[in-house]
Amino acid sequence: MASEPGNAPEFSVSEIAHALKRTVEDAFGHVRVRGELSGVKRAASGHLYLALKDDSAVLDGIMWKGPAAALKFRPEDGLEVIVTGKLTTYPGRSKYQIVIERMEPAGAGALMALLEARKKQLAGEGLFAVERKRPLPFIPDVIGVITSPTGAVIRDILHRLADRFPRHVLVWPVLVQGEAAAAQIAAAIHGFNAPGPFPRPDLLIVARGGGSIEDLWAFNEEIVVRAVAGSAIPVISAVGHETDTTLCDFAADRRAPTPTAAAEMAVPVRHELVAQVGEAGIRLDRAVARLAVQRAERQAALAARLPGPRALLALKAQRADELGFRLPRALNANTALHAARYQRSAAILRPVLLAQRHRRAADALAQPAVRLDASFGAIVAQRRTLLANGRYEVRRFQLDAIIARKTAEGGELARMLATLDPKATLRRGYAVVRGPDGRYLTGVAAALAAKALTVAFADGEVNAMVGDSGSAPRGRPARPTGPPVKQGDLF
Repeated sequence: MASEPGNAPEFSVSEIAHALKRTVEDAFGHVRVRGELSGVKRAASGHLYLALKDDSAVLDGIMWKGPAAALKFRPEDGLEVIVTGKLTTYPGRSKYQIVIERMEPAGAGALMALLEARKKQLAGEGLFAVERKRPLPFIPDVIGVITSPTGAVIRDILHRLADRFPRHVLVWPVLVQGEAAAAQIAAAIHGFNAPGPFPRPDLLIVARGGGSIEDLWAFNEEIVVRAVAGSAIPVISAVGHETDTTLCDFAADRRAPTPTAAAEMAVPVRHELVAQVGEAGIRLDRAVARLAVQRAERQAALAARLPGPRALLALKAQRADELGFRLPRALNANTALHAARYQRSAAILRPVLLAQRHRRAADALAQPAVRLDASFGAIVAQRRTLLANGRYEVRRFQLDAIIARKTAEGGELARMLATLDPKATLRRGYAVVRGPDGRYLTGVAAALAAKALTVAFADGEVNAMVGDSGSAPRGRPARPTGPPVKQGDLF
């Protein structure tokens, strides 16, 4: 019977909390609870804090470090699980909770649903795209293996590699099951890709034996899938048996049904390669021999169809002889042609050159006359100045002597100029004789060779013929046959 409010016993807070704790623990003991995970957090100490909920209630839960590390899967929000534990209270918060000793998914269906959701998410990001797959190296020098250091998997891989093609193998030991397995596998992949003291592998094999979906769950974790997809080194995924499939298989460059098959994918069979190379060498030798025979036969056939060297050079030799016969005639004709051109040019240029020479001589003689006139004018002007100043008597005799000397010099220059005039020379009885080609003749031999002559006098020209006695008959004035002769062009 309940006591009255005024007669209610008095307790401390701690007494009430401990009484409730004993009541809850004694009444329930160990229980199995099914619910959906929510607010999953892992503390630095390794303890796992979470909440179990259904449609109408929420139950807080805690899982200590030891049981949490033994989990075969990673608890995530939204995953339906069945936990086994003991109900208790937490006096510090005035709440009740369950201390979880075991946790397992609520059937394979829950894990498969989570797996499909994660697969859809990562596929949407392109981590499983075919175009991201890279070809495996044909013969890798170094192979990195990420697996458990104990068990049959690593032994099978090493044995198979040694049988097929011995290679340098680096083993990164990791956990392949449990809560910490995913982090270790991802760290191993990153470690092989990062620079380190060991040789960088050319190929990675991520391997583990078969098991249930819970046992293989570490290879479905997002951290592992992203590490495989982001590896710069090609990756072979060999997780489980042939029927087991993980998200790591989709992200890897190649999937092997078993770890042994992964070793077979990694390297070829060495003795088969040696046999193939030997066979290829034999085939190459045979092909080269056949090719040499074919080329020799083809060369012989072409050589039989080709004419001999003498036949090839016969026409060229005949052409050379013909050109040799024509060359002297062509040289003589060319020489005669240029000689005739030279004679015509000389006949045209000779009067022009004589006229230029005469003009230069006339100019040379005219300059003293000009200077004489200038001197005479200066003397006259000086005389006039002296007359005007009344000093003519003083210098009269000097001026008369200068005028007389200059007058004599002018007369001498005038006589010299007159002797250079061609007309004056011809008027003294001389004549100019030219041949039919207009060339000036200066001797008897040239006149006899020319036969027909043109004789220029002071008042015109006549044509003449040279007889056997060397005398030419008289004739009428003839038209000039050569270039016209102008006054001043005879010399």
